[in-house]
Amino acid sequence: METRVAVMGIIVENPDSVEGLNACLHDYGPYIIGRMGVPYREKNIHVISIAIDAPQDTISALSGKIGNLDGVSVKTAYSNVISHE
Repeated sequence: METRVAVMGIIVENPDSVEGLNACLHDYGPYIIGRMGVPYREKNIHVISIAIDAPQDTISALSGKIGNLDGVSVKTAYSNVISHE
């Protein structure tokens, strides 16, 4: 199986979507290398970054699910690091 390393940048503007976001991240937990979340209280948003190592279609599926949450935006940057497991 071919996997890629990627970073997802997530901005949560709707606090009601946090539960759905956490559920998505839990489902993809085996692929997640690390996670960092920063609350930006002055703007009432949360900024989250996710490092992930997974097959391309798995990364795309997670990004799509996150992007479909109300008030949540996500962008993914892919590295050129590809491994064959």
